[in-house]
Amino acid sequence: MVNLSQLMENEVFMAFASYTTIVLSKMMFMSTATAFYRLTRKVFANPEDCAGFGKGENAKKYLRTDDRVERVRRAHLNDLENIVPFLGIGLLYSLSGPDLSTAILHFRLFVGARIYHTIAYLTPLPQPNRALAFFIGYGVTLSMAYRLLKSKLYL
Repeated sequence: MVNLSQLMENEVFMAFASYTTIVLSKMMFMSTATAFYRLTRKVFANPEDCAGFGKGENAKKYLRTDDRVERVRRAHLNDLENIVPFLGIGLLYSLSGPDLSTAILHFRLFVGARIYHTIAYLTPLPQPNRALAFFIGYGVTLSMAYRLLKSKLYL
């Protein structure tokens, strides 16, 4: 069994922890951005959210969709779909003893792809910008999964 001090000496794990902190902070920013756009554009999904802007029929006009709010919300959902698998697979990968430079390359590519994906989604940049960013991040996670299954897990 590995104790915490041994884990903190594992350079690959510490690199994973660092890049995970960056990507999770970015994901947290997306929920704040969604709330910001909802408030500034007065666009709400639930009746209780718009109660401060009126009552009855007057409040219902704030129950609508907005292209900008939906764009930010979809970017956030895409983060959830991609970052969660990265966290699980990346953790197992980082604990499997990979080469430090290879692991850091995986982590940097993933974080860079997710940041670029968000920029491409919110700006919006023309396709294939967003698609390329998505597939790079997805490919990194698949690469770590493949390396993990190939070298360390018993199938």
